[in-house]
Amino acid sequence: MKLGSPFRPRLLSALLISIFLGSAPATPAQERGELRIATSYKLMTLDPQYANLNENTSLLSHIYERLVYQDENLELKPGLATSWRPLSDTQWAFKLRDKVRFHNGSAFDADDVVYTIERIRDFLKPPSGGFRSYVSGIKSVSAPDPLTVLIETDGAVPNLPLFFSSIFVMNRPSEGVETTEDLNAGHPPNGTGPYRFESWSSGESLRLARNDDYWGGKPAWSKVTFRVIENPAARVAALSTGEVDVADAIPARDVASLKERGARVASVGAARVNFVQFDVARDTLPGVTDKSDEPIANPFKNPLVRRALTLATDRGILVDKILAGYGTAAAQVFPNGLPGTSAKLLPEAPNYDEAKMLLAKAGFPDGFNLVLAGPAGRYPGDAESLQAVAQSWARIGVNAQPAAAPFSVFNTKRAAGDYGVWYGGTSGEAVDIILHTLLASPDPERGTGALNFGKYRNEAFDAMLARAESIAVGPERNAALAQATELVMADQPIIPLYHFHHIVGYGSRIGSYVLHPRGWTTAMQTLPAME
Repeated sequence: MKLGSPFRPRLLSALLISIFLGSAPATPAQERGELRIATSYKLMTLDPQYANLNENTSLLSHIYERLVYQDENLELKPGLATSWRPLSDTQWAFKLRDKVRFHNGSAFDADDVVYTIERIRDFLKPPSGGFRSYVSGIKSVSAPDPLTVLIETDGAVPNLPLFFSSIFVMNRPSEGVETTEDLNAGHPPNGTGPYRFESWSSGESLRLARNDDYWGGKPAWSKVTFRVIENPAARVAALSTGEVDVADAIPARDVASLKERGARVASVGAARVNFVQFDVARDTLPGVTDKSDEPIANPFKNPLVRRALTLATDRGILVDKILAGYGTAAAQVFPNGLPGTSAKLLPEAPNYDEAKMLLAKAGFPDGFNLVLAGPAGRYPGDAESLQAVAQSWARIGVNAQPAAAPFSVFNTKRAAGDYGVWYGGTSGEAVDIILHTLLASPDPERGTGALNFGKYRNEAFDAMLARAESIAVGPERNAALAQATELVMADQPIIPLYHFHHIVGYGSRIGSYVLHPRGWTTAMQTLPAME
């Protein structure tokens, strides 16, 4: 069992940087026709600024680009912006890349960045997971010349460049603002990226064509087709039979058999966490009853119950058995060793006797019943993890009925409040981004708590997080984030389970596949085999 092992980013060659900034330029010997990718990611919208979900971030990154790129060590690198600097505590200047064009032929300039920020901040009203929190602190944005953007913030925002590593830049239309409905209904997506949009069938496929005029060099693949295959076994089968060239989110249990059939596998530790989250706000909860199936008061309001369930969770089974070693047990939101993590927070082995004592002290000596919800096929080992957690909790008298559903169904029901406790996962650019989104008190004006579906509130933690976010990037900020994490995790609003490893399989037409800890699946990471 890998308890608390530090995160060691893979040291990659300079080629990785060129791949993720845009696309590794193809040589004549490398150029290929269509690249076929089986992905677990179901693209939900063609609006690149609507939902901050990995499926959108990953797939739309072929079409759109960001001002700033985050490399494999989560360090910031130039993207559409070549440089940036603070002019004061509340002012920033970004210099833009010259001679970049959108797919419709129009030149990229500062006015497009102004439009992007204002569209997100003032126009879009997305559901949880949107990008508004990244720009909510921007007071004004202006373009003194075509290649310069000046930004004034309401207060100090020392992490502003990091925020822009998540925001895709859109082309300002000739008039008005493009709506999400317009984009989904047929307005062709128009970005600056290495591939152009051809077609999209929701839940089925995304087809792309090479952008021969891409500023970063001619991409290697002339066509790219993503096939949405949500079932992991079906993705593995498609790769095994040669129907696709690449398959993402490979279950760890299938790695050995894939290798036996001639496929190759790449993996990297994920900058993300999978967890159990509690609804701590409502007085009663759906699916939570006593042993006679009668409704009871919300037990998760009591921190003793949350602590008991944490002590009754066997992370070792999850990591060693379900993930087959392709994961690390979790005690916080990022793997130990990344900036902002706490060396003091280490996963605990289960202690069922102490968990029973805490339950009895909280007034539940016989336990209770609950429905443990979660997605199926969204994350490695998700449905199996539900079963394993339920089996662990049964040892202290908490009878959990696993309820796995397709992610789209699960996500809708979770947002609607149909669950009292659930398994989920999230990733982000940095520790503070996840803390800000997952555990900070929900506040639409500040943009906090977008994924805090449990409506957890902790004023002391909010204050500590706000202080940490006010500090410039560096050791002092990291220490402040670690202290805030220690405070909130002591209250157990979630149970961190594991940081899984991203696993991708690829066939003979592929020379190599370069993984990123953020878990993106792109054609730009896929290099053709040399003839």
